[in-house]
Amino acid sequence: MRFLKLIIVFLLSVVILVVGIMFTIHNTEKVSIDLVFITLPEASLSLWLIAAFVLGGVLGFLLSSVALVALKARLMGSQRKINATSKELDQLRTASLKDAA
Repeated sequence: MRFLKLIIVFLLSVVILVVGIMFTIHNTEKVSIDLVFITLPEASLSLWLIAAFVLGGVLGFLLSSVALVALKARLMGSQRKINATSKELDQLRTASLKDAA
């Protein structure tokens, strides 16, 4: 099963690489990007599109990481509350058994 997964990942990587190379070959037109306050230098259209794709992926990863850290912090706080409540419940159970004897 592991070997099959490795083959699939390898084949997908090769397909993505070939598509990227074909994309770069067919989009060689030079363009400059005007971002209201600054104008980026002229570069090929494929370079700008790939850069935007990579930047979007990195930003998405960073934002999801921030959300993940916040959720893990909430989970740890909830686990602490559960542990404290369980400890208190155990103490109350043993206290009621001592009172009954």
